[in-house]
Amino acid sequence: MKIVQSSGKRKTAIARAVIKPGKGRVRINKKPVEILEPEMARLKIMEVLMLAGDRVKEVDIDVNVKGGGFMGQAEAARMAIGRGLVEYFADEELKRTYLEYDRTILKGDPRRAEPKKVGGRGARAKWQTSYR
Repeated sequence: MKIVQSSGKRKTAIARAVIKPGKGRVRINKKPVEILEPEMARLKIMEVLMLAGDRVKEVDIDVNVKGGGFMGQAEAARMAIGRGLVEYFADEELKRTYLEYDRTILKGDPRRAEPKKVGGRGARAKWQTSYR
C-alpha cells in the first residue's frame, strides 16, 4: 500500500496531507471538503482536485491545517494536496498542468507580514505630528 505525506505553507498556516489508496474522500481537519466554509476557501482547494481529474477518485486525502487565517489555511492545504498528488502519481503531465494553471500550487509564496517598527502603529506608518 502506497502512502504519501506532503506539506504546504502559506504565511503562518501549515498544512500536512496524507494521501493513500481509497474512494476519493477529501477531508480538511476531519471535515469533508464539500461542506467546508467559507465558499471562497473551498473553491481554492477544489481547483487542485478538478485539475487532477478522475485520478482523485482513486485516493483518500486527509489534510491537517494549523495557524493563519482561513484563506492562508486554504492555500496551504491546496499546496499540500497538489504536491502530494504529483508525488503519488509520479506524473510529469499533472505537474506541468499545475505549474501552467497556478505556480503557487507546487511552489511556495515567500511573502510574509513585515514586523511592526518603533514610532508608529504598523510596519510603515508613523505617528503624525502637528507643527501649529
